[in-house]
Amino acid sequence: MKVADREKTAERLLKSSADKFYDPEVDIDWAAPLVDGKFFVPEHRISLYGTPMYESLSLEQRIELSKHELASVASVGLWFELLLMQMLVKVVYNTDPTSRHAQYALTEVADECRHSTMFARLVERVGCPAYGPVRQVHRLGKLLPTVGYGPAMYGSILVAEEILDRLQREAMADDNVQPLVRMVNRIHVLEEARHVRFAREEVVRGMPSLSRAELAYQRWLVANVSMYITRTIINPAVYSAVGLDPREARRAAFGNPRFHETMQWAGERIISFLDEVGMIGKPGMRAWRRSFLIG
Repeated sequence: MKVADREKTAERLLKSSADKFYDPEVDIDWAAPLVDGKFFVPEHRISLYGTPMYESLSLEQRIELSKHELASVASVGLWFELLLMQMLVKVVYNTDPTSRHAQYALTEVADECRHSTMFARLVERVGCPAYGPVRQVHRLGKLLPTVGYGPAMYGSILVAEEILDRLQREAMADDNVQPLVRMVNRIHVLEEARHVRFAREEVVRGMPSLSRAELAYQRWLVANVSMYITRTIINPAVYSAVGLDPREARRAAFGNPRFHETMQWAGERIISFLDEVGMIGKPGMRAWRRSFLIG
């Protein structure tokens, strides 16, 4: 992709950002009561759905588990957005700040600041801990802004954003999901559409210049980051909220064919894109299989 084309895309995204954006502090009624009997994620997307362990839970426990899984997904999303912002700021640090490309990257950082605050408010409002990723992954995440660059950086961003985007699009159209959650999802989906367009074009632009060795590294990195995203999106501590043993429940979730189907469904568009541009391949295939994104 030529520099002029990149600037043209950035200019268009800057105009869209100015025309359509939300302020979660103003546009969400955080004081509105939660609705009794409604789930916090679509029931069939709960990680244990369809397992004997899930069948043993009462309706109240299932709704409670959905609430804690929402809090886990939101707080893991917040954690990844903090990493994303660090990576985007690194891009701007090495780019002419007068370019539209740099200015849109900064605009995206501003968007992500609002999204992170929104996710934090959501977790607080539903009364759950900010689970985030497990400790080991939280520590490893500190390395990503250092080792992540090029197509793998944008590809990793896309995996996190597009998985969450598809889950949120479904939830925001589901009348059985809490209205507050649906509104948060609508805001995030609208603004993330611009981020996805920006990142996809950067992946396409960066691929032709990669040497064989560099391509191998980029493939390995995006596969491993994706594996950590999908395997940490549900912190096992959530299961304690309904009286389940976290280790046993985590094993049940990771062995649950329905959870695998959810991950493959949520990731099918981004996996198709990454495969099409050549980002999926050796030496990352073991990590891709462990991510549940590729069967």
